[in-house]
Amino acid sequence: MEDVLEVYHLPYDPEYPVVCMDESSKQLIGEAREPIPGKPGRVRRIDDEYVRNGVAEIFMEVEPLSGRRHVAVTDRRTRKDWAEQIRQMLDIRYPQARKVRLVMDNLNTHNIASLYEAFEPRVARRLAERLEIHYTPKHGSWLNMAEIELSVLKGQCLDRRISETAAMQDQVAAWEKARNNSAKKIVWQFKTSDARIKLRHLYPKL
Repeated sequence: MEDVLEVYHLPYDPEYPVVCMDESSKQLIGEAREPIPGKPGRVRRIDDEYVRNGVAEIFMEVEPLSGRRHVAVTDRRTRKDWAEQIRQMLDIRYPQARKVRLVMDNLNTHNIASLYEAFEPRVARRLAERLEIHYTPKHGSWLNMAEIELSVLKGQCLDRRISETAAMQDQVAAWEKARNNSAKKIVWQFKTSDARIKLRHLYPKL
């Protein structure tokens, strides 16, 4: 916890950006019957019955100090899927960064071994050397600012029935563009000194 809190209060450095990553999912829901369009004096009506079309996976990446985020919607979230997101992050979105300070939870796919499973050793090592990983503690997902951004995404963009992955990708891409254009930054206030007072029950009693 203290490690992550210290990272959050580092000054902005484009050569060593702090990036938070988190994953979630969204059930794909289709309409069993066509909704009745709204008209003056009557809202749009949707049937309670729906069709399940599987689940889409969401990778959220946010750089809190620049107000920059990227969202990927995929069919799966295996080790190789995570590794591909890391490759794109380092090679496409942060090609000039010496290292990315990556904050994420300790999911079994979130490790350097996943890079070696997805890419040949030379590529995997090159990517690994540009990562400085900081794991959030178990039951400490509230420390990951990407979780905050996922909540915003779900409230502003995914709070409706979406039937297909392609449609979700289009809607999420539009949300990401608007969100980035507004450069919404996250100002993290909670510090290590606060944690030692407010969360002192978590510390060993010496």
